[in-house]
Amino acid sequence: MYVVTGATGVIGRPLIDTLLASGAQVKAVTRQPTASLPRGARAVTSDDPDSVLQGVDSLFVHPRATKDDLARLLAHAAEQRVGRVVVMSAINADDEVSLQPSWFNGDRNTDVERAVVNSGLPWVSVRPSSFAMNTLSMWSGQVTNGDTVFGPFAEFAEPLIHERDVAGVIAQAMVDDSLLGRTIPITGPEALRMDQLVAIIGEALDRPLGFREVPSGVAAEGMIAHGLAKPFVDALLARYAREITRPIAVTSNVEDILGRPALPFATWVADHKDDWS
Repeated sequence: MYVVTGATGVIGRPLIDTLLASGAQVKAVTRQPTASLPRGARAVTSDDPDSVLQGVDSLFVHPRATKDDLARLLAHAAEQRVGRVVVMSAINADDEVSLQPSWFNGDRNTDVERAVVNSGLPWVSVRPSSFAMNTLSMWSGQVTNGDTVFGPFAEFAEPLIHERDVAGVIAQAMVDDSLLGRTIPITGPEALRMDQLVAIIGEALDRPLGFREVPSGVAAEGMIAHGLAKPFVDALLARYAREITRPIAVTSNVEDILGRPALPFATWVADHKDDWS
């Protein structure tokens, strides 16, 4: 029996699909009990943690979904002798929180990971790099309105990861004893610059998309005008500037754990082609 928190999110859905495909029983914890879930998953709420966690072999902790109730969740997991806890953190979780852009959006990856590691329960921490999905939120409006994507730091490159790879590694961590007690950074197969990412999107859409660099100050004004919080924007642009000279390293952990190479960005774009229209 497996429990998945954040069940209706970007990671929860493919994780449930992967677990169900292996023949597992899945309890899907969601604040939206009427939300559509993969067939075979049992929707539950966190109102009765003992009932949710009774007889559970493995619990997946999504940091955004559980941050407000984490202490209570882990206490109940210990009482019910849950076999292991797998937490999704982030590849930059060791950085000071002021250097983590997502912290300014309310994510508490570092705190949630530490709580799980210090819970006394068997644990695994999976630390993905930035999601390929982020390009959709950053650029879909510009792609809809024209053939040029404007942005800062054209030379910035990172190994974006497909959410299916994140879900696959988490699913393996929920069953594989050899991964217990490990902190596992996972990335896409290669680091790509902004212009390379935009070109790949254009190929999938059969459009000649291009990337044009703009000064960071101009980019910041545009992001804030479109509703992003200034502290988040400042931290994000500082990260871009910082990691041009010391980028995140590509890891082989997806391939080592799943037995196949990490999915390339082009595969992610093909999987989400309709989302760009």
